[in-house]
Parts: sequence; structure tokens; C-alpha cells
Amino acid sequence: MFDSITDLSTKLTATGYFIDPVMTQVVFLAARLQKPLLLEGPAGSGKTQLAISIAAAAGTHVERLQCYRGVTEDKAIGRFDEGLQRLYMEFSKGQHENWQSVQENLKGRDFFRPGPLMRALECERPCVLLIDELDKVDEGFEAMLLEILSAWTLSIPEFGTVTAKSIPFVVLTSNEERRLGDPIRRRSLYVRVEHPTPEREAEIIASRTPKAEEAFHREMAGIALSFRNYSLEKPPSVSEMIDFANALQLLGTDHVTAEHRDVLLPFLAKTEKDRRHLLLREGFRSLLDDGARFAQSLAHPGGSAA
Repeated sequence: MFDSITDLSTKLTATGYFIDPVMTQVVFLAARLQKPLLLEGPAGSGKTQLAISIAAAAGTHVERLQCYRGVTEDKAIGRFDEGLQRLYMEFSKGQHENWQSVQENLKGRDFFRPGPLMRALECERPCVLLIDELDKVDEGFEAMLLEILSAWTLSIPEFGTVTAKSIPFVVLTSNEERRLGDPIRRRSLYVRVEHPTPEREAEIIASRTPKAEEAFHREMAGIALSFRNYSLEKPPSVSEMIDFANALQLLGTDHVTAEHRDVLLPFLAKTEKDRRHLLLREGFRSLLDDGARFAQSLAHPGGSAA
């Protein structure tokens, strides 16, 4: 998918996604060795966006399997379209010599509606297969994935075995709601993904608000760190901080004050408990003060944010 580590780094940066040199090398090796990339860490730390950015950098598309409790193999792999099968039987009456001939036609590819796993294997050129929030499914569903991650095939009852036309770049993500099994881990390159450092977050926000001053980008990164250090139920993600920065730009300001609290809370407080905390008289103001100190430390790296 990429000619070199430099090629990957340049193309990823062009998408607005910034990672450190070590992570860039790991992504490159995963692509070259055709190994799944297992990204584990807190929600909102940029795991899903990395998969999307890799696809954009490679000039390909994402096949996304969004995991959730109760997701079925039919959703992941696909299933026969029973309605289409009935229509076929109705319109092909008398055109077959025997029942076996009818069955062979009904179990053909024309009547199978593929899910993201099958679509990824059928791509003529490699895509990015994103298996998102794998920790939300049970061990049985997780085990079902081992075939595709090991042999790049899918065995489908009544249909047969699907062999990959191209090997997708696989990204597995987990928010650690449960521990993923060792078989998945053995087949993957494991990367721990945390929220970005303030320096990196300032760089990310700068890429999305290029007309703003550096001081604004540092302030946003400082506020992000301040809010994540606070005991919030749902700390702000990188994407939410980008939304927050864009909202300020639309309001025509490059600095956050306590007076902005009520209009900006919907961007940063996503639960009622968090909203109540930030509505306390000193809650929002104290976090802004902490954020300003963090931002000051970014402007003067030798200093202290304490």
C-alpha cells in the first residue's frame, strides 16, 4: 500500500492525522507483513480515525464492521437474499430439469448479499478492513474472525469458501470493555493508543484550523488536557476538541472565557453528571485556568505547568 515509511508518513500527514515516527514504522510493517493492527485504548483517542486516515493515504476505501452486543455473523459475513430467491423461483418455473439445478442456482453468488468481511475479501485491490470496538462482542464472535485473519478465507455454510482476491489492511480496535482473547492478539501487531500529547494535539488542531494563531492551538490543547485530567465520566475526544475549536472560530473568538461556558458545554460535557460538575461556579473557570497553565508550558517547554 505504501512504497516506504517516508511515503506513508507524508501521505498520513496530508490527511491531517499525525503519529510519531515509531507508530509510523509499525503501521508500515503491518501493511508489508499483512498483519492485523490491534489498537487498544480509551474511547476517543483516535483509533478509528487512524484506520480511516490509512485508507485515505493509500487511496483506497474502508470496509467497516461496527461491533455491538448481539451482532450476528450474518451482519459480518452476509446472507442469502430470501426475497430474491423467491422471485427467482417464481419467474424460473419450468426452466430447470430438476430440483438440484434449482438449488445450485439459488445458492449462487447472485443471491448472496455480502457483509463487510466478504466485501473486503472480494476487493480487486486492497482495502482497509476496520473491525471497530471488537471488545463489545463475545468470545464466540471473536473466534469467528480467526479464519479470515489467518488464512484470508471465509467458510460460509451452503455457499462455500471465499478466498481473498486481495489482502486487506486490517485494523482492530478495542476500548477495553473486556479483554480480547490471546488468539486475536497472537495474529496482530499490538499498539497501545492513548490521547495525544498536548504538543501533538496542538498540531492536530492546527491542521484543522489553519487560520488561527499558534496561541489558539496551544490553548485548545491545554483545555483538552485539563478536561481529561478532571474526573469526567466522558472526557473529550480529539474529534470533539476539533469541533470545539471550530465552534470558537465560528463565534469569532480565539480565546475561551468563563462567559462562553453555557454555549460551549454541549461540545465538552456529554453526560448530565459532567454537565452539572461544569456548571458549578468555579468548575468551568478552574479548568480554563488549568488549561491556560498547560498552554503556557507548551509555549515555554522549559517551564512548569504546576
